[in-house]
Parts: sequence; C-alpha cells; structure tokens
Amino acid sequence: MTADSAAEPEPRRKGRKTKPRKGERRPKDRRSWWLLLILWTFTVLVVIPVGLVLLYRFADPPLTWTQTGRIFAGDDVTRRPISLDDMSPNIVNAVIAAEDNRFCSHHGFDIEAIQDAMEYNARQQERGAGRRRGASTISQQTAKNLFLWQGGGWFRKGLETYFTVLIETLWPKRRIMEAYLNAAEWGDGAFGVEAAAQVHFNKPAADLTRREAARLAAVLPSPRRWDASEPGPYVRGRARMLQGRAAVVRNEGLSACVLSPE
Repeated sequence: MTADSAAEPEPRRKGRKTKPRKGERRPKDRRSWWLLLILWTFTVLVVIPVGLVLLYRFADPPLTWTQTGRIFAGDDVTRRPISLDDMSPNIVNAVIAAEDNRFCSHHGFDIEAIQDAMEYNARQQERGAGRRRGASTISQQTAKNLFLWQGGGWFRKGLETYFTVLIETLWPKRRIMEAYLNAAEWGDGAFGVEAAAQVHFNKPAADLTRREAARLAAVLPSPRRWDASEPGPYVRGRARMLQGRAAVVRNEGLSACVLSPE
C-alpha cells in the first residue's frame, strides 16, 4: 500500500445520516409541531364549542359565568331551570315583544334591527348624547348568557357571534327560548323565570299572568336596577307598553316557533 492510498478518506457509507447542526430542526420535527398546533386549534375552536352546544341542547349548564361571578362576589343566587312546558306562554310572548319580535323569522341576527340601531346611534353621537341602542337578538343573548361572560369588546362579541351560529344551527327555536328564560337574570339574585316568578310574585312560572310577565320582561335590560315586584313609574309604563305589544305577538303568531308543537 502506497502513502497516497493510505491518505485517501474512507468513502461515506450509503444511508448514513448526518447529525443536524445545533439549533436546527429536522423536517420531521417541524411537521410534528405543526400537526400538534393544528389539532390543538381544531380542538379549541371546534370540538369543545360544538361539544358544549350539543350537550346544552339537552341539559342546562350547572352554572353560567355570570352566576359564578355573582357567587364569588358574595351575592345570593337562586336558579331553578325548568322545561318550557312548565312556563306560561305569557312570558314567552312578553319576552319576544320586549327583546326580539322577529325571533321566529331570523337565523340568529336581526339585520334590520342592526341597521336601525346603527342609524340611531349615529344620530345620538352627532347630538352628543350618550344613550345608545343595541340590537342583540334572543339567540345572541342566549349564546352570551350560557357560554360567555358579560361585558363588551370585539373578542367577546366575536365569540358571541360564533356561538350564536352554532346554537341556531344545532338547536330548535324552542330550546333557544327555553335556555334563555332559564339563564336570564331577573333581579334579586333570581336567574331563570321560575326563580323570578317565585321571588317576585310567589308563584310558579306556569301561573304568570300577562301583567306579571310584562313586568318581568320590562326589567330585563337592567334587572339589578329595576324591580318587577315593586316597579317605579318608568317600569310600570314600560310594562303596560309591553303588555300591548305581547298581545300583537300572540295575535299575529310571532311566537309560533316556540309555542306551536313542532
């Protein structure tokens, strides 16, 4: 063997892998990281929300975020979820009259009400007035009350929109109304119409009269400030107006998607 041949480098064996440089990720590691990220995102944005919506189609949540907040604040919370069949039709008509008279005809969002609210708020801003009008439907309020927290912000509003689409897709209108009436706050720590009827009128929700239902619907915008059992002049006037509107809802079949058998 010559000196030149001894100095020649040993040929690289076929299939031998070179070690990655320090800090360099292998392609396989990068693919695994992206796969985990996609799975995590899909779980958070699809699996968990859809799973909760499907679960709450048949059962009420143990507590909502709002109720939990009241409990941690030291407030008394009374809640008694009941079936829609155990609620007076008067409360359904009154709530539709007060909050969402196109509940049976829209698919979660009342575009006409949104446009009206935007025009009204623009006029108020020009006048320097602080009072603004909302356009949230009963479906949107149900999404907020069951799955989210109170307050504003674009992030929460975006989640509210997402959950509204889910419940309008996966729930019948009767269940949306039932869930709304069982989760809404009615003052004095009463959550749900059964607790409200007992606290304010000492009777079950099935026995609410048209006048009592109108009073409960009248305080929905500000249940911690207004009192349904001992209403002031504003609430009494609002309740009389809603009682008239509830008659229109009843006579024109605007609550048929809730009160008529499916």
